[in-house]
Amino acid sequence: MFYPMFAMFMLIFVVGVVTARARFSNIKSRDVSPKYFLLMQGDNVPESVLKTGRCFSNQFEFPMLFFVVCLAYMVLGFETLTGCIAAWTFVVFRFIHAFIFLTSNNLIKRMLTFWAGVLAVIVMWIDLFILVSANGGLNN
Repeated sequence: MFYPMFAMFMLIFVVGVVTARARFSNIKSRDVSPKYFLLMQGDNVPESVLKTGRCFSNQFEFPMLFFVVCLAYMVLGFETLTGCIAAWTFVVFRFIHAFIFLTSNNLIKRMLTFWAGVLAVIVMWIDLFILVSANGGLNN
């Protein structure tokens, strides 16, 4: 589970760099005031600032459930082919989702890749639940 988590971390890092570049270039060209970033409020904000910022924020929403389930697999010492395939599936769809978000921003394609990733994480949680249940549950 470590490698899919690391790949997801790298995606977040890259999207963060893209976001920072969009913000700085728009401040430099005076298309947006630095004051906009105090509360993320203002008028006539360039699409690149809004799109990259929203894509970056999105990396800290649903993907947290992915990180939690990956850590649970690791802490509990479980590793399954199903979990591994689902983890990589999630990461691949998150890469595609971010690419769509930052380029065409096609809502239907973005939604489909988002839900494919959600299903992959659901598979991981169900797989982990079955593993824990089959091994007598958790002894707290």
